[in-house]
Amino acid sequence: MGFRGVLPPRETGGARALPETRDAEEQLHPVPVEVHEVFSHILQLLHGQHLLEAHVELMMVEQLRDDILSQLHLRGLSGAQTTVLSYFSGLQDLNESLAKQLWDIVGSSLRLVREDPVLFVTAVRIIEREEKIDDALLLEATFLPPGRPKGWRQKFYQVLQDTITGGRFHAPRLDAEGPGLAKHLAALQKDIVSELHVVKDLMVQCVPAHYNILSVCTATYHQALSSHLQEILREDLDKQGLFLLLEWALRVYHSPEMMGHPDLLPEVDVSALDPLMSSELVDQTERRYVMKVKASVVEWMQRTLEVEFKEWFREEEPETDHEGFFQSALPAIVMQMLNENIQVASLITNSLQQKIYNMALEELEAFLGRLREALVQCGKEHQQDRAVPKYYISHLLAVLNNNLALSNSVSSLHPDTACREVPGSLQAALDRMQKKATQLLLEELLLDLQPLCLQLPSRKWLSGSQLVGSMCEVIDKYAKDFSRVRKPVFTLLLAETELLVANQYLRALLQRKMVCKSREERGQLCHRLLQDATQLRELFCGLGLDRGQQSLEAVFALRELICLKDPALLSLEVLGFITKYPDVSDEHISTLLDIRGDVSKEVRHVVLEMMAQHPQALPEGYRPIFSTILVPVPELPFCLRKGKCA
Repeated sequence: MGFRGVLPPRETGGARALPETRDAEEQLHPVPVEVHEVFSHILQLLHGQHLLEAHVELMMVEQLRDDILSQLHLRGLSGAQTTVLSYFSGLQDLNESLAKQLWDIVGSSLRLVREDPVLFVTAVRIIEREEKIDDALLLEATFLPPGRPKGWRQKFYQVLQDTITGGRFHAPRLDAEGPGLAKHLAALQKDIVSELHVVKDLMVQCVPAHYNILSVCTATYHQALSSHLQEILREDLDKQGLFLLLEWALRVYHSPEMMGHPDLLPEVDVSALDPLMSSELVDQTERRYVMKVKASVVEWMQRTLEVEFKEWFREEEPETDHEGFFQSALPAIVMQMLNENIQVASLITNSLQQKIYNMALEELEAFLGRLREALVQCGKEHQQDRAVPKYYISHLLAVLNNNLALSNSVSSLHPDTACREVPGSLQAALDRMQKKATQLLLEELLLDLQPLCLQLPSRKWLSGSQLVGSMCEVIDKYAKDFSRVRKPVFTLLLAETELLVANQYLRALLQRKMVCKSREERGQLCHRLLQDATQLRELFCGLGLDRGQQSLEAVFALRELICLKDPALLSLEVLGFITKYPDVSDEHISTLLDIRGDVSKEVRHVVLEMMAQHPQALPEGYRPIFSTILVPVPELPFCLRKGKCA
């Protein structure tokens, strides 16, 4: 039977007037039977998915009920309203049944707009009808029937958003860790682009323009992704996982491969939305990534150091480059590892690259400290047995070349090619490393020189022995070894060797004090000093060290004080001496005066008084010569010949 046969006639005002009676149930008695028949018919229509027809009849029954309730409301018959609601109680089930079908359709909308858009359009039409009824009732604001407003358009958005944010954004834990993360992100990328393409080309044609369906879907995907990435970040991702996530969120997401895909532009635009990852979250994630990379770098550097330490004790010389300079693979390994991490970080953001760069310099500095400690340990083992390591000197030279290579390469790590300055703390670490290797080399040289220096001064030496000649042979041998380091370091080693030789020569003269008995003996001593200093100076000049860089000039200057014929002029000569060598002390000068053997107490007093009146300050860059030489407590002097000592 048709529904319109049960609908009572309406007044011109559009609301059905109720009879003037105390018992409304008597007037409504015929209605339930007919209404329930309509309910059954609507249910059949719903089961057959004839949604539009079902909805039309449902609206009519609802209108009948609402008209009756409105009249009862106006007349204040609240008891009768309860009776009416019981008559129309089946409406709620029908509404729920229709709504369920609608939300199932909306939940399958991305598939339906491709396969069966009519069904989806039907659902949207029904939703819009209900939305208009809601608006009209809310506008009247006199009587609001039960279940109103339905808010089905808002529910439409909610269901659509729930569909979008469904299973794909709640991936199993294994899919968000390790290698599975890349696969998971790739699947998200593919699905989102594909589905937005469907929304843009198909769904927008099935809904009213004011739905802004593409913008809604875009924002939903964006917000869901943002939350999903935060969820993934709660896991303890490894460095690869953190890198993948940063790269995907900051690079891939906005690229032509995803939200900037040509098929989506220009309609899809995420630029006006909040960032997928907030700046705080990006910074936090970058710091986590840096810590993971740091742990890897530390582990790798430790392995490199262990290999290097073992290399020092091998029964063969270190490798050489094409120019014959000793080296090892250490600088290349370390710099390649640091540079690769810095370059990889540059693929994400400048801030991440800067963080990795800062970490790299810190770890390189720490590595140099550990390398220096290993070198000290190697030196201690060598002190116990000079035959171990067999090629101790060669490996020390390789260490110096490696340190120079690291120093020259550090600036290339900086992300900004215009900024190549090496940080002060790192340069200090490099300098300490060079100083330690140089010190160990000079200690080795000193061990070979000391037996010769102990023979200074002596009668044999004074009479013309080949003592200094033997010293020159030792120095020349070491200089040939030193030639296996690159020139800047070679020049430094040469200068340090010359300073060591000059210091040891002066130390022997001043600490093992001898006293000249006569002018002839002073002349003999001056001659020997001149020969020795000249021979040593020529050796170092031949090796490439200019006279102006040599500390042996102090031996020549000291000789002049000893050779001065008139002791009365010593005050003036000493003034010139202490001006040139400001680290010389009263004790040093007093010892030199003792060596002369002809200086009276008065002259000594004048000289020392003059020194007190002319204190000297060490100029910047001055290389101390005398300050490391401690003059012994006065004791019985060593005399050149038998007889009375001065």
